Amino acid sequence: MKKVIDLSHNLVHSMSTHPYDDEVKLYQDKYLDEDHYVNFKLEIGMHAGTHIDAPMHLVKSDQFINEFLLERFVGNGVLLDVRGENEIQYKPEYEKMISKGDIVLLLTGHSKKFGDESYYTDYPTIDKKLAKFFVKKKIKMLGLDLPSPDHYPFDIHKLLFKKEIFIIENLTNLEELLDINSFEVIAFPLKVKAEASIARVVAREIEEFKLTISG
Repeated sequence: MKKVIDLSHNLVHSMSTHPYDDEVKLYQDKYLDEDHYVNFKLEIGMHAGTHIDAPMHLVKSDQFINEFLLERFVGNGVLLDVRGENEIQYKPEYEKMISKGDIVLLLTGHSKKFGDESYYTDYPTIDKKLAKFFVKKKIKMLGLDLPSPDHYPFDIHKLLFKKEIFIIENLTNLEELLDINSFEVIAFPLKVKAEASIARVVAREIEEFKLTISG
């Protein structure tokens, strides 16, 4: 049976958010005993929790995230274990690991700090040479267990966005992919007319078939 790994944080009331963002409000407003049905309401910014940034977020673009083809949000996954790197650098071995159309995930281990103030202030960032390498390889998306690949003025964001490379931020559970040889990433945004979207991101193991010849 194929293994499916949830790479998304739970959405809960007053969850940890970036200092730029408003508080997440998730509350019940209808009750079975009183209203004869149950209902919850969610007030949330598109950059809270696990989410996908589209180019409109930081560069000039007329295309909302719901207007991109769904194929842009599904693809072969590649995990790069970059734990211990404060500045995530290009490595020659990435040349053979990454192909056009891949969705690259960076495992830094920083998701363990999710919920702490330091999660949004003290995190690894991506070197510009590595970002240019992703552009050269024409990857679909870059996923991170970080709140951002960079700091203000967000040059790495802009470099990727100008080539329509989406960024998935605030991933979790990436360690569970270390022992999986092959997987695809499924990261659908909501069908929302916005510059970004909260998302349920999963990795699905791809079964490897071995050809046997009987003689």
